[in-house]
Amino acid sequence: MTTAAATLAPTSADPTLLLLTVEEAARRLGIGRTTCFALIASGELESVKVGSLRRVPADALVAYVGRLRGAPASSMRDA
Repeated sequence: MTTAAATLAPTSADPTLLLLTVEEAARRLGIGRTTCFALIASGELESVKVGSLRRVPADALVAYVGRLRGAPASSMRDA
């Protein structure tokens, strides 16, 4: 991989992003892309449309995991 390609490769998640691609959301959750799309389709994971693009709000991941754990999302962020 060239130096230019290495700088463009998504090696670490940018914590400042408000909206994530489905692939980025899946990576952060540690699940597959197909499973992430299934969660979105079922309404378990919030997503929004930006033009023709599907994006997942970063805080929707916290809310989803909070529901899985049975804890309010706000208490998960404070931990």
